[in-house]
Amino acid sequence: MPNDFSWPFWFTLPIYPYGRRRTIRKEVVKNTIWTFDQLQGILYVVVPIRMTVVKLDGGGLLIYAPVAPTPECIRLVNELVTEYGDVKYIILPTISGLEHKVFVGPFARCFPKAQIFVAPHQWSFPLNLPLSWLGLPLGRTQILPEDSSQAPFADEFDYAILDAINLGPGSFAEVVFLHKRSHTLLVTDIVISVPDEPPAIVQLDPYPLLFHAKDQAADIVADTQANRRQGWQRISLFALYFRPSVLDIVGLGQLMLNAFKAPERSLKNYFGLFPFKWQPDWQRSFDALRGNGRLFVAPILQTLILNRAPKATIDWAEKVASWDFQWIIPCHFDAPIKSEPHQFRQAFSFLEKQPAVSAGLFESNTYPLPEKDFKLLKEIDVGLQKSGIVPQAKDRV
Repeated sequence: MPNDFSWPFWFTLPIYPYGRRRTIRKEVVKNTIWTFDQLQGILYVVVPIRMTVVKLDGGGLLIYAPVAPTPECIRLVNELVTEYGDVKYIILPTISGLEHKVFVGPFARCFPKAQIFVAPHQWSFPLNLPLSWLGLPLGRTQILPEDSSQAPFADEFDYAILDAINLGPGSFAEVVFLHKRSHTLLVTDIVISVPDEPPAIVQLDPYPLLFHAKDQAADIVADTQANRRQGWQRISLFALYFRPSVLDIVGLGQLMLNAFKAPERSLKNYFGLFPFKWQPDWQRSFDALRGNGRLFVAPILQTLILNRAPKATIDWAEKVASWDFQWIIPCHFDAPIKSEPHQFRQAFSFLEKQPAVSAGLFESNTYPLPEKDFKLLKEIDVGLQKSGIVPQAKDRV
């Protein structure tokens, strides 16, 4: 039923798919870990947003990075509650990701027995407000202890806090969790892997995929798996680079002329406006980004955030890489990802002047991503620095 997918507070973060959000639950470790995928995006640039649920050894559930608590989502969680016990802990593992923060309060109210733990140094803009004013339940919301051994779930989880990186108006931080028994690392935004095929949650409504599979406004794109794949790969380039080097923007006059030629002109397809023109070799840019499914840090984080604190980030990555894990579940793009600790560590080699390839620690051909695809992101970075909005980037270590 449509009401099953309803998210009435969509206006708190007015992005696609607004007030109607589907949920897909997937068991990734038998009777132990489940992922809950929903969708988010702007201008049909849609990617998964993911919550992870872990069964506790003593009974009950821990939830990492909640998604929108639609009736469907809560019903799927309650099916696990019936079998494995109440939701005991809800984790907000970021301080800057509004797409994660906005759901925690409403989600927590659906499980009144749960304790909420949030990453340290939470902030809000334009004013720093108390957590209770941001919708987090008063009396059962706590800051994650800096020492993970002090957390009530320390027997089953370790965690590492990448502490607040100063970004001027705000800051960036992330907390990754290690579920020891299943050797699974839970991360929010810090690393990703891009699948070649569109994820299942994106395929429930293929319109965004087919929209971006077009080469021009007048195209009528058949709903085939090849076209869905093409749309997804272009969406991935949009989402991670904003404007990759293989994308040209159509001028205003041509844009309007093309719109009049579009076979459909409605709000759904932005009245025929399609300002994008992909170069013939765009596929090579996607292949370089994906790197056969390797683990990497998103270009936006590389260019605008982590380069403000390269040494602290490397030190943190070294700590995480000292753990014993075999799988990584990020909140976006692909999951679960088969990965070893050294592969996690090598994802941060872009912060180093001389990555330790000669020591056999890193696989070859991992970095760098194509420099030309970073052009727009670097222009944004320079502009923000010149205006004094963000601090200067630091040299690689």
